[in-house]
Amino acid sequence: MAWDWDKLKQQHQGSSGGMPPGLEEAVQKFKNLKLPGGWIILVIIVAVYIGSSAFYTVAVDEVGVVQRFGRYVRTVEPGLHLKLPRGIERVTKVKVRFVYKEEFGLRTLEAGVRTRYAAGEAYEDESLMLAGDLNVAVVPWIVQYRVKDSYQYLFKVRNVRNTLRDLSESTMRLVVGDRSINEVISKREEIADEARQFLQKELDEAETGINVVTIEMKKTNVPGPVQSSFNEVNQAVQEKERMVYQAREQYNKAIPAAKGNAEKTIKAAEGYALDRINRAKGDAARFSAQYKAYARAKDVTRRRLYLEALKDLFPKLGKKYIIDAEQRNLLPLLNLGREGGSKNE
Repeated sequence: MAWDWDKLKQQHQGSSGGMPPGLEEAVQKFKNLKLPGGWIILVIIVAVYIGSSAFYTVAVDEVGVVQRFGRYVRTVEPGLHLKLPRGIERVTKVKVRFVYKEEFGLRTLEAGVRTRYAAGEAYEDESLMLAGDLNVAVVPWIVQYRVKDSYQYLFKVRNVRNTLRDLSESTMRLVVGDRSINEVISKREEIADEARQFLQKELDEAETGINVVTIEMKKTNVPGPVQSSFNEVNQAVQEKERMVYQAREQYNKAIPAAKGNAEKTIKAAEGYALDRINRAKGDAARFSAQYKAYARAKDVTRRRLYLEALKDLFPKLGKKYIIDAEQRNLLPLLNLGREGGSKNE
């Protein structure tokens, strides 16, 4: 369909009394444009613009935080979503499953099975701490964390990373300050666990939206200038503990043996006393029985006692010779011992 631009211009001039120069130029350009094709291109450009800025995808390990004119509107889960075009709504993607880390007193040079770290004077201010016994310790550590609340992580704190580092340093200095230098060196897991609990509490109060996964304590030590003296002190303490251990070992060997011997002696004495008592009771009972029998028949009992005594005595006398009481000659008595000797020979 063709437009009668001259007639339209005349009508406009008649109603308005003249056309401004800028508008006249725009109308002239629009007059030279072929409308059907131009509208299609314009629609396509607008559709591409709206589609590219209205549709977006959130990865499986992320959430999308939507802002409308800078104000928080909603949080969307992973997947394909639709929003208002660019300039009206904006999406910020936050990784909520990724484990971030912050290093203190060291920096990672090469990650792998055997990770290499760099430590030196540049990072010494982060790791130098005062222990509870007023000794200086070098305490490097690593904080690993995730984002648990994307809204707090983005909008509640101006600089989350600096806040995390400041709170981590203050928490670790607080925990280390309650322990001696030996505990700081030997009880790293206990210190790391306590520091994680304190740090999580501080981060929650600050509304950072961060969840501390773990705190890993690296090798703690004393500063280099006092290392040799500290080693000598440790060697002396270890020697003391070794000697105390040896003394306790000897004690544990000697005391139980002495107690066993004493108990054995006591048991033997108790057994001997019981035996003596039982024998005495038996002898007394036997004597009482003999006395009662003797009281009933004195002659018979006396003879029986005499015979029993001889029965017990004769086997102990060896050779016995019975001589006739009427023997008057001593000559037969001279060869008594020789006859027995000749038979034995």
